[in-house]
Order: sequence, then C-alpha cells, then structure tokens
Amino acid sequence: MPSTILVGGFFGDEGKGKIIAYLARHDKPEVVARGGVGPNAGHTVVVGDKKYALRMVPSGFIYEPARLLIGAGVLVNPSVLKEEVSSFGLKGRVGVDRRSVIIEQKHIDEDKKDSNLKNKIGSTGSGCGPANAARAYRTARQAKDAKELAEFICDAPMEINTALDHGKGVLIEGTQGFGISLLYGTYPFVTSKDTTASQMAADVGIGPTRVDEVIVVFKSFPTRVGEGPFGTQMKEERAAELHIEEYGTVTKRKRRIGEWDAEMAAYSAMINGATIVALSGVDRLDPSCRGATEYEELSREVKDFVAKVEHDTRVPVKLISTGPEISEIVDLR
Repeated sequence: MPSTILVGGFFGDEGKGKIIAYLARHDKPEVVARGGVGPNAGHTVVVGDKKYALRMVPSGFIYEPARLLIGAGVLVNPSVLKEEVSSFGLKGRVGVDRRSVIIEQKHIDEDKKDSNLKNKIGSTGSGCGPANAARAYRTARQAKDAKELAEFICDAPMEINTALDHGKGVLIEGTQGFGISLLYGTYPFVTSKDTTASQMAADVGIGPTRVDEVIVVFKSFPTRVGEGPFGTQMKEERAAELHIEEYGTVTKRKRRIGEWDAEMAAYSAMINGATIVALSGVDRLDPSCRGATEYEELSREVKDFVAKVEHDTRVPVKLISTGPEISEIVDLR
C-alpha cells in the first residue's frame, strides 16, 4: 500500500476530514498521522447520523485498527487531545511525538489579546501563533516534558517509517489550506507555518522519496473564514441564491463564499505536487447529484466541471464528494 498525503488546495474548509475518513475506511492504512499546525484547525466527519468535530485527533480514527499519530510538527493542546480521546473512545490508539510542542495557557492568552492577530489577521485564539513563535525562540515545552501526555509519548517517524518498511499503508492528514500557508498564502493573512504537502511530510518525519501519492482537495465553491484577500468572493446575495451558508468548525464564524479559482488551483496543485485531485461540494453545483457513488450518476453539468478542474490543474480528479457523509463519494482511482 502507498503512503498518501492529503492537503487542502484553497483556504481550508475544503472537506478534507470527510475525504480522509473515507480513505481510512476504504484503504485500511496501518497508520493515520496528522501533520499541520494544531488545534486551530477543525475537521468534520459525518458517519451515518453521527457528526464528529475534531481539532487534534486524526480524522481517520473511524478506521478502528489504525494507529493514530500526531507528528512532531504539530502543536498539541493536552486538554483538547485528552477530551477527544475520551469522547471518541480512542484510549490506547493515539501517539504524540515526543518533540511536539505544547500550547500553554500563556500562548492562548497572548493570542487572544494581541490586537494584530485577533483583529487584523483574524486568529482563532487557540494559541498556535504564539506557541510556534516560542518554538522558533527555543523556549517552548515539548510533549516529552508534559506529565499529562505521558501515556501518549512516542517516536512518530520511527513508527511511520517502520510501517512503510513492512509494506503497510500510511495516510497523512494535512490541515488548513494552501491559501493560508505562511510561505505561499496571502501573507500576512495566513496561519503560523507552511501548509503544503512537503511540510506535512516533514511534520510526521518521512522523506520526500517515501511519498507515493499527494491528494489535493478543492471545493467547488471555495470558502474562507476570517480576514484576508479572496479574489473570487461572491456577494452574500449570490451565495444565498445558491443556498450556500457555512460556518467554521473551530470558530463558528460565517464562511465567505467564492467562485472556482482556476489560477489558484493550478498554482496550488503545482507547489503541492498533486498526483490526485479530490473535489468536494459538487452537490452544490447540481443538487440532483447528492449522494451519488458512481460516475454515471453525475449530471452533465458536474462532469463538465470535473473536466474543467482537470484542465485547470493538469491533475486527474479521482475522488468526487457528493455530500457530507463519508459514503457519498465517487472513487475513480
């Protein structure tokens, strides 16, 4: 089985959690590892009539045999992690790399009171920016120094690379999206680190030669939470006509809605080294496609849009999400 990295192609909120959960259940990886920033990112997973909102635990947790790892590059809020482990019954399955950095209350307080982060950039207030700054200043606490995380401490790169050595599948979850990457996003309206596939590999401790597939998730109608440029943003009246109203998983702030951005999609696919595109929200293009699981069930409008996405990104669209539930997907791999 291959190692697969999945990241967001626009500004986050692309539906990564649903795609990751589907891949975990369908591809049955030995390990699901989480890269990314930290608990400032939320993933939503819908399984039947159950809805899970996660901030720390990998969304692939729904595949019960998988080992769940949090990479060294991820910031950890111990209370959020332990609450999710308890709520979702994950005791014994989760490992936190010993070099992960701990978000402390002082980081959260600083995040919330910093007027630039809060008012201009629109920080979530989860303490991630100040914690990453502390990491850079070499004053941060690592997971190995936190007694409350003792049961979770592991060497994530060793576990992941050992699994790959034995031909086991590894799924690596990214967070946020390309448009808010510290390096490539709409600076300064960005998160506190890079969010590309290369960064996700570094976060969990695998080299570039060990990555087999890079899946970039794009939303048919891109959305953005918080401040910052959004070149294809539509007016609220237009979004209402399309019956699109969404709110952020973590902040509950209303998401701004936009039209498809061909230029950004192409650039994102290029820098991420995409081998597969996953497309979400096609049921917003044509509600008649809601719940479709076969390509033949898709309307001409949706098929034409898929072709446009492939033309714009020069990457094949192999996963097409037709609704929020994990089974509502067309898998063309």
